[in-house]
Amino acid sequence: MLRILIRLYLITIVTFSAAIYLIPDLVVRVFHDRFLNYNLDQSRGLQNLIIKQFHAVPAEQWLSLAAQMDQEFQPLHVALVRIDDPDFSLYERERLERGENVVRVGDWGWRTLAVAPLDGQQAVKLVVPPDPLDVNLLYWSINVLIGAALLACLLFWLRPHWRDLERLKRTAERFGKGHLGERTHIAASSNIGSLAHVFDTMAGDIENLLNQQRDLLNAVSHELRTPLTRLDFGLALALSDDLPAPSRERLQGLVAYIRELDELVLELLSYSRLQNPARLPEQVEVALDEFIDSILGSVDDELESPDIVIDVLLNGSLERFTLDPRLTARAIQNLLRNATRYCEKRIQIGVQVSTEGCEIWVDDDGIGIPEAERERVFEPFYRLDRSRDRATGGFGLGLAISRRALQAQDGTLTVEASPLGGARFRLWLPNP
Repeated sequence: MLRILIRLYLITIVTFSAAIYLIPDLVVRVFHDRFLNYNLDQSRGLQNLIIKQFHAVPAEQWLSLAAQMDQEFQPLHVALVRIDDPDFSLYERERLERGENVVRVGDWGWRTLAVAPLDGQQAVKLVVPPDPLDVNLLYWSINVLIGAALLACLLFWLRPHWRDLERLKRTAERFGKGHLGERTHIAASSNIGSLAHVFDTMAGDIENLLNQQRDLLNAVSHELRTPLTRLDFGLALALSDDLPAPSRERLQGLVAYIRELDELVLELLSYSRLQNPARLPEQVEVALDEFIDSILGSVDDELESPDIVIDVLLNGSLERFTLDPRLTARAIQNLLRNATRYCEKRIQIGVQVSTEGCEIWVDDDGIGIPEAERERVFEPFYRLDRSRDRATGGFGLGLAISRRALQAQDGTLTVEASPLGGARFRLWLPNP
């Protein structure tokens, strides 16, 4: 908010400064004749008095009289000049030759020079000097005070906006952290009252949707998994009897389908729980080499081919790093399982810690992921065309869960081409 105030004040003060110095000059240029006539009228009395003083003495004494007046009129400068002085413009010389007074105007239309003819050859020049330094400083002080007054007015005008916007910001932050009942409570008479009302309405709708989602999760967890468990148990009892081979084979297929459905329910529950903004990630300091080793130990038992080799690349000295071990392990496990499905023979997992955070990548030597689909693979239930079969492609939730697990820790998960020829999934976790 302070940045908005500074920008608004800079725009205002720059506009004011430009206007106060450019607009007067423009007005003087447009109405130059009016300003000239006004200053001629203002100077006529003084010039007539000066001319009478000169005409009261012989012409031989004019120089000494001019010097005397120059001393008496300080800081104004009085001098005796010729009408054909090259300092005069052609227009000014013509006026002086006709016996007419001449004035010049400067900034803000103020008079800087007044000339009155004495005879056909000489004239008396009255020069107004520029303002002294202290007066200029006073003028600048006036401008500074005007700028301060503008700033005070902006602060007075902006204060209620600032207060209400800060309240809206705090409410949005708390709402994003899972305090779904948080509202702005900004009065409708506020300048952002309509915006606050829209935000509160949106927050209420989101709260209702999340509550409905939570109720649905509870229903799925209890009402769907319970009959699935009963079916699994019943089929296991049926398989314990002596059955013909075709019947046993069909029952075993049904058991596989039920367990696949149960696994899908678990994946859905996991993905939905990660969408809950109220859940804060754990902060546990772990030794990264031991952490990666424990994850590999849980994945080794699931390798479909004994020929697959998993290499571990630890870059530099690995320090202990603070993360959520459950979420991070789940993300890496999903990436490793995904790599085992599509690799040829080799998988590589690398770890590197820097002052900014921790980077973990998983490479495989498979056929890779087309660049146009690299972002879509993180969408729920999205599977590449070559992996439509669930036997190889899974449910399409593993990568979505992995990205959610990283985002819950303010991290990122991206995919790119791997030096091994397949895909590289890059995890990034910032320092907490």
